[in-house]
Amino acid sequence: MKKILYLLLVVAFFCSCSEYQKALKSEDVAVKFEMATKLYETGKYAKAIRLFEEISPAYRGKPQAEKMFYMFSQSYFKSKQYYLAGYQFESFASSYPKSEKVEEASFLGAKSYSMLSPAYSLDQTDTTKAINKLQEFIDTYPNSAYLAEANTALKVLTDKIEKKVFENSKQYNTISDYKSAIVALDNFIADYPGTKYKEEALFYKFDSAYKLAINSVPAKMEERLNVAKVAHGNLIRFNSNTSHKEKADEMLAKIEKDLQQFSK
Repeated sequence: MKKILYLLLVVAFFCSCSEYQKALKSEDVAVKFEMATKLYETGKYAKAIRLFEEISPAYRGKPQAEKMFYMFSQSYFKSKQYYLAGYQFESFASSYPKSEKVEEASFLGAKSYSMLSPAYSLDQTDTTKAINKLQEFIDTYPNSAYLAEANTALKVLTDKIEKKVFENSKQYNTISDYKSAIVALDNFIADYPGTKYKEEALFYKFDSAYKLAINSVPAKMEERLNVAKVAHGNLIRFNSNTSHKEKADEMLAKIEKDLQQFSK
C-alpha cells in the first residue's frame, strides 16, 4: 500500500512538473495565468513568480489584472523577497485604489519595507524608509484592522533608530573624544526626552565632562570641573538610585577635591 501511495505521489509530481514546463513554453498567457494561480494557491511561490513575471506586461489593463498583480505581490512577500514585495504592493495600491485589497496591500507594502530593516549597528536607510511607509499607512487608514500591528512595527523601528543615535553618541566617549560626546549626548537627550536611555546618556555625559575636566590645562580646569559637577547633579536628580551612583559619587569626590585648589 505504501509503495502504491509513493508511486502515485511520484507520478503526480512529474505530471505537475510537466504541466508547469508546458505553461512556461506556452505562448498563451491564459494558460500561464491558470498555472500561476494554481501554483500560488498551493504555496509554490517561486514557480508562480516566474510565470507572473512573464505575463504581467500583457495583463495590464485587463479584467483579471487586479487578481494577478495581487497574487504576484503576495508571492514575493510570502517567499520573503521583501524589496520586490514592497514595490509590487505599492504599485498595486497605486493602480487599484478602489480595490477591496488596497488597504491590505498598503499595509503589506509598508510591512515589507520594515522586514528589510537591519540590526541597529548597520546603516538605517531602510529603517527610515519603513518608518515613513508605516506612518503613511497609519495616517491614511487610522481605523484599519492592521493598525495595532502597524503601530507595533513602527515602535520597533523607532526604538532601533533611537538606540542607533544613542550608541553613536556614546561612542565619542568610548574613543575619548569628550567634547564631541558632551555635544552629541546633549543633542540626544533633547531629541529623545522620554528615551529609556536617558539615565545612561546622563551618566556618559557626566563621565565625558569629568574626563575632559581632569585632563584639561590649568586655565580651563576649574570651569570644566564645575560643568562636570552640574552634570553629576543632573544625573542624580533624574535617578538618585542610579546604577552608576557609586562610580559617579567617587568621581564627584575627585571633582570637589580638585576644585579646592581654586578656592585658595
